[in-house]
Amino acid sequence: MHHRTLQDLSKFFAGLVAADLISLIWAAQSGIFPVQFLGIQFTTDIIAPGIIFDIALILILIHYGWHIGKLPRLRENTYLVISGVAFSIIAVAHLLRLFTGADITLDGWTVPLWLSWFGVLVTSFLAYSSFVLAGRSNRK
Repeated sequence: MHHRTLQDLSKFFAGLVAADLISLIWAAQSGIFPVQFLGIQFTTDIIAPGIIFDIALILILIHYGWHIGKLPRLRENTYLVISGVAFSIIAVAHLLRLFTGADITLDGWTVPLWLSWFGVLVTSFLAYSSFVLAGRSNRK
């Protein structure tokens, strides 16, 4: 596919996602939830994540479609810092779950609390490693 064709496709899909965002906001305001569509039950719990996802997707598509397709290159140091911050946030979320004892249920299965200890250990190590590697790449 040619570069111009991909830009035109991203413009088209940006319009579709914008329409989806508008319809999601309209559905939330009109109070039609819960609704069942194609055998799937949609509740008000999907409104906030749906809006956030649609906005993020629109921004990415608009950037590519109208910004001549030049995506900024992500330097290794920036990538490592962003990864470290993301892993740190996940580790803190697991710690909060441990301190509050919050229950998480996925499709009827209650996630055991001990799994958050594993999550804290793994994500803390990954965050630490990311920050250490970012520090080393700064010195080069």
